[in-house]
Amino acid sequence: MTRSSYARLDATLDALPSRYSGPGGAVAVLKDGNVLAKRAWGWADAAQRLPFTDKTPFLVCSITKQFTCALLLDLFPDPSVLDADLRQFMPKLEGPFPTVRELCHNQSGLRDYWALAMLCGPPVEGYFGPDEARRLIGGTRSLHFAPGTRYSYVNQNFRLVADLIAARTGQDYATLLRSRILERAGMPDAALNPDTSAVRDGTVGYEGTAQGGFFPAVNRIVWTGDAGLAASLEDMIAWERFIDATRDEADGLYRRLSAPQTFRGGAPAAYGFGLRRDRMLGREITGHGGGLRGWRSMRLYAPAERVSVVVLFNHMADAHAAAEEVFGAALDLPPSPSATPGDAAAWAGRFIDPESGLATRLEPLANGKLALHFARAPEALTADGAGAWSGSTSRITRDADGVRMERPSENIDTRLLPVEAASRIDIEGAWHCDELGATFTVTLAGGVPYAAFSGDLGDGEMLALVPFAQDVWLMPCPRALDYAAPGDWTVIFQRDSGGRIGSVQLGCWLARKVVYRAV
Repeated sequence: MTRSSYARLDATLDALPSRYSGPGGAVAVLKDGNVLAKRAWGWADAAQRLPFTDKTPFLVCSITKQFTCALLLDLFPDPSVLDADLRQFMPKLEGPFPTVRELCHNQSGLRDYWALAMLCGPPVEGYFGPDEARRLIGGTRSLHFAPGTRYSYVNQNFRLVADLIAARTGQDYATLLRSRILERAGMPDAALNPDTSAVRDGTVGYEGTAQGGFFPAVNRIVWTGDAGLAASLEDMIAWERFIDATRDEADGLYRRLSAPQTFRGGAPAAYGFGLRRDRMLGREITGHGGGLRGWRSMRLYAPAERVSVVVLFNHMADAHAAAEEVFGAALDLPPSPSATPGDAAAWAGRFIDPESGLATRLEPLANGKLALHFARAPEALTADGAGAWSGSTSRITRDADGVRMERPSENIDTRLLPVEAASRIDIEGAWHCDELGATFTVTLAGGVPYAAFSGDLGDGEMLALVPFAQDVWLMPCPRALDYAAPGDWTVIFQRDSGGRIGSVQLGCWLARKVVYRAV
């Protein structure tokens, strides 16, 4: 690095606490396995004045997934030897079963259990432990796509991998993870912290904003192989050193984890073994983020440049954006070029994606970009000069058959069906989903339709439905048990020839086409 690039990196790191304000955080940058720079600031517990240091235990959340997959590959180099074992955890599942590899690649076809849990009526800060997880996973009867054909982020894929390991070896997952992976990578203080209601040594995660104030986040979830790891910045630095030190080993653990994967049809897959293969500022990277209410993290490794970045926030700022800033500074790269605005208004419309059954919207943004509302959060698309709009995940084009949406990393190529923005409000009633043992209720209050979920996790709050199209409504879900709330549920009322609503189909990106029948 040049003197000017070092100066840029120092300035970027110094600015992080103000640009991503919150109680505390830590960051490290490595090059060729050596620490270029690191920072830790603020408070692990602001009320107790406990400093956030490079040794502060931190819930890295979904970064855990790659460690679970590392343990799997270490114990079972051919994970297919466990494929038949999966049936014991989902005895009611009908049709084809996913393979263990498809669990690891988020190609299982399972609906995410944190999204499904919200259909069972829990309060946002309710308890969800091992018994609740076993009930929800064990009741699985159907998939929302055929295994290996699509990508969908599913937390319990990795919980199942941890359970499979424990069942086959007869040993505790946490103990195996500690002895075979964490100690091997030189991570002395990293360990499973499954109960997220408390973190060892008193580290606290925070909700809130600098403007409205920060307050301790309440988590009452028990995680395992999907998001249960606690590690300090020093531990994560050790993991990055281990990755770089073993980069040239033919059978190196991280090299196997980060190898390119495909879908069953041979199309390339961006996700595999708990890692996403991606590009950042024009460079190839592998990495993963993590998040729970009160916690955000991101780690990445650029193999060609041998650069690693780790960002840990004990609040809910955008750790991915921070990591990109730091990565750009470390390599002295220019920011992503701004695209030329296109005629976004000409693309605006409302649609249904026939494959997923999800309401989809295209809306112009003030900056000349186009917002695609399809997955959990809106994606900003820019005109690419070739008659298309592209973003980090999606590409929208027009052809003779209408609007086409491609999401290559999910193996999705679909044509969106336009719908008219009108809805009937004669939708009061109750419908039941046998697979979940849950009920969906719609009630008119002052002429406004409200809906709620009920099940063995409780009776959820009534939320106002938002009209989308004829017999299609949106049910907002901005908060959930897991921080990654489902967003808007698409609610499709399905009528018989007499106009009676015999069934309702609900779905979000994480859990598609859940059917409720009239009570």
